[in-house]
Amino acid sequence: MINSLSLPAACRVDQRVPKKLLMENGAPTAADRRQIKDGIEQISWIAALKPTTIGIAAHRDDQREYLEIAVVAVTLSGAGVKPAKIKRVSELIHRAIPYPVFLLLRSEQGLTLSLAHKRWAQNEAGKVVLDGDPISAALPADAPSVGVLAAFIEALALTNRPYRTLFDLYQHWTDSLVALLAARLTGTFAEARTPERAAARRRALQDSDRLEREITRLQAQAGKERQLARQVELNRELKRLQSTLIDLRESL
Repeated sequence: MINSLSLPAACRVDQRVPKKLLMENGAPTAADRRQIKDGIEQISWIAALKPTTIGIAAHRDDQREYLEIAVVAVTLSGAGVKPAKIKRVSELIHRAIPYPVFLLLRSEQGLTLSLAHKRWAQNEAGKVVLDGDPISAALPADAPSVGVLAAFIEALALTNRPYRTLFDLYQHWTDSLVALLAARLTGTFAEARTPERAAARRRALQDSDRLEREITRLQAQAGKERQLARQVELNRELKRLQSTLIDLRESL
């Protein structure tokens, strides 16, 4: 995955990062500190993507400032690492590093790629916070086919197209990851042709995930319901949500 980015040699760092730094800067609770201490085997800072190392300009506006993108690889400890643990560790790392991060987490189950935009905090000058939840995908599990996985990996390469700013590069990576998640439902990896299309796809995926959770909840509730009238009402609502879900998936 790292090789597929086609990173220039000038941006490579290849240094181990002490877990202590993450515990001091990115672990707000004792449980999080234990998560880092016991759940992480190694943290590696792979590369620093800056204007001086990759020839792509920095980005500055009222919402954010992207002077660098960090490529970070984390090896998780233990067997049978649960998705909830991977999600929490990735969030802690994104919060601890002030730059946008191309984050790879490796466990015995496979590889997880996680991305998260950053923005200025509204009430604390100079502080950087996450701009929405991180977007993650398990590889190769979330790719419906070898062809889709290959197309996704190819789309990540810096040499794939010119990028005006570091924000444009990170947004392209984010859109490519969303396209991979959409391919789980469509079977085809298709990059968004416009920013508006990419944003619409992200919203459709979020709505799809929300509807799937609601359908699962209602199905469980309907299975326990003993009143006939209430069963009919729940089944009617289930059919409506399932129809909406089909429409959302077709829009991907």
